[in-house]
Amino acid sequence: MSTRQRLAILGSTGSIGVSTLDVVARHPQRYEVFGLSAMRRVDELLAQCERFRPRVAVVAADADALRLREGLAARGLRTEVAVGTRALAELAAHPEVDAVMAAIVGAAGLAPCLAAARAGKRLLLANKEALVVGGALFMRAVEDGGATLLPIDSEHSAIFQCLPEDRSRWADRIDHIVLTASGGPFRDRDPATLDSVTPDQACAHPNWVMGRKISVDSATMMNKALEVVEAHWLFALPPERIRVVVHPQSIVHSMVVCRDASVLAQMGTPDMRVPIAYGLAWPERIEAGAPSLDFLALAPLTFEPADHARFPALALAYQALAAPEGSTAVLNAANEEAVAAFLAGTIRFPRIHSVNARTVDALAGRIGGIGGLDDLHALDARAREVARGFIRELAA
Repeated sequence: MSTRQRLAILGSTGSIGVSTLDVVARHPQRYEVFGLSAMRRVDELLAQCERFRPRVAVVAADADALRLREGLAARGLRTEVAVGTRALAELAAHPEVDAVMAAIVGAAGLAPCLAAARAGKRLLLANKEALVVGGALFMRAVEDGGATLLPIDSEHSAIFQCLPEDRSRWADRIDHIVLTASGGPFRDRDPATLDSVTPDQACAHPNWVMGRKISVDSATMMNKALEVVEAHWLFALPPERIRVVVHPQSIVHSMVVCRDASVLAQMGTPDMRVPIAYGLAWPERIEAGAPSLDFLALAPLTFEPADHARFPALALAYQALAAPEGSTAVLNAANEEAVAAFLAGTIRFPRIHSVNARTVDALAGRIGGIGGLDDLHALDARAREVARGFIRELAA
């Protein structure tokens, strides 16, 4: 490469952002960090600025911006500090940015993802909510802007790696896809005992190191439910051609079942640096820093049904996909509120699903047309208000 690829990493202090910077640091001749963003972790962001010297750093609040500016000045760093959602979108669409790592958790990541898509960026999508909430609107932005959309979730990256580079050949290749799920920390636990689950127990994932919100989603299987929605949009597949199996070892990251009954699977250690490196370098491959599989040391690989009775979030995702456009946005908003309430100790673990199901049911048939981002924001706010009402009713 004659010039280095300039990156904007949105959500740089989260687990995906940190892993991305780890890969970037291994290839200084290929990549430079143009911009970083963080929600609240100013000290971590300051340390990243000191190491990677970005042109721009974006934070959410003025008070955090002041702290960051003071820290940068004390270190003689010239990184420009910007504040708020508009600054985040401007960074994502900046003309000097080549690629955007979209690693902001939740619906808050939709607006900068849309900005990057409309600006025709190479968009590394680790924010599944951009598709869960944005759906058709987001995919139109990708097409209209001429963006290159590269999935970073390990499951969707696995599917992507099993398919031809020519997307026009996907429909002829695929019979169905299989997303694998670890089953989380409560795969074998009696559902009747989940009332006593603590946030720390729910966040203790057996295989992956993740943030607390996504760890809870893995424990409820909502993470996989949202991935079903994401796969629907990424691979243009109807829900009935997207299946889920539980694979506790997290070695087979997902599979494509072809029309001739061949099965293509992507395997690897459970390390997010692998799909991140693939997205950064695609269609090439670069060293990621992850250990290689030792097949002689592997435990047996097992697969189990994804029980909708044990993991009702999965059934709820398929229900939302079959409902009017916007229903998956309602599901996502309710889940964000419910998980936050659980982590705060307001509701018990099984009540997360209760809030989600009741919110989706309450707004069924009351969702208007989705014409743009403002409509999605309004729907998101409405769903959150309804969900918070149910949370108050169910408070522990």
